[in-house]
Amino acid sequence: MKDGFWYKVSLKAVPFVFVWLIRIWFSTCRLRVHGQEYMDQIKATKNPAIASFWHYGVLYVLYFFRKESGVAMVSASRDGEYISRIVEKLGNETVRGSRKKGGMQAVIKLIRAVRAGKNAILVADGSQGPPRIVQAGSLILASKTGVPVLPLSWSCNRYKRFGSWDGTALPLPFSKVDFFYGEPLFVPPELQDEQLEEYRLELEKRLNVLYTKAWALQGKKEH
Repeated sequence: MKDGFWYKVSLKAVPFVFVWLIRIWFSTCRLRVHGQEYMDQIKATKNPAIASFWHYGVLYVLYFFRKESGVAMVSASRDGEYISRIVEKLGNETVRGSRKKGGMQAVIKLIRAVRAGKNAILVADGSQGPPRIVQAGSLILASKTGVPVLPLSWSCNRYKRFGSWDGTALPLPFSKVDFFYGEPLFVPPELQDEQLEEYRLELEKRLNVLYTKAWALQGKKEH
């Protein structure tokens, strides 16, 4: 049963143990940040931004942003409850929703959060893919709030790639991580359908250029 005893126990235990482990795990990695000037530009305005990245990198991105004030959109699925609690234990807030369930309500909550001065954290290719194809959520949010979309990517010289749809990657202990900020993308208000596709393709291009640049440092075309 969804609300059975062991499910409730696991909801408390799994996120706690997972966060404890990745804090130790990732603290052993050597980090190098690229494009810091783009983040500095945003912070200088004292306005928030919408962090956008490919799903493969979600674990390290959430850890990297643990000191930032942000609200992440997490799937409304049962498994999403674990992710939501992990995100919150890392210091950020969540709203629940996906393309198939509660997506628009989640976007509305994100709009309110961003207008209140909080950063948004959105996986660009969604919770189910297809991989490295931008979905419209971050662009709609940017158009409604007037804040930029900030592309992110990272690569690593030693990592574990899982067999999921996105090829989720996990840096190995004592590895070297290169984290990239990309140039912020500003989206006009009242975005029309044809403009939405134009900006969707532009964000997709920027994320893929950043992704290619990041993994080229490791001598790879992709992770």
